[in-house]
Amino acid sequence: MTITDIHVRKLYDNEKMKAIVSVTFDDMLVIHDIKVIQGAEKTFIAMPSKKNADGHFSDIAHPINAEMRRELEDKVLEAYREAKREAESES
Repeated sequence: MTITDIHVRKLYDNEKMKAIVSVTFDDMLVIHDIKVIQGAEKTFIAMPSKKNADGHFSDIAHPINAEMRRELEDKVLEAYREAKREAESES
């Protein structure tokens, strides 16, 4: 599967969650609500999830292997940084 579009839907300032992103694959499938999170040591993505009855969260969709995870994270973070630069230059 090829990532054909990344849309940064919302940017957040001064919060642990930095952005909400939608990613389209092969112009045929979209995954909404991927979160860009600022961790203690690095920025990373969190896949969309739902809260279970026991209070734990489970991913609704997620990469199956490390290679896809790395590609997805790299491209989402690149799109986030670009959207952040554009927003800063507009203000």
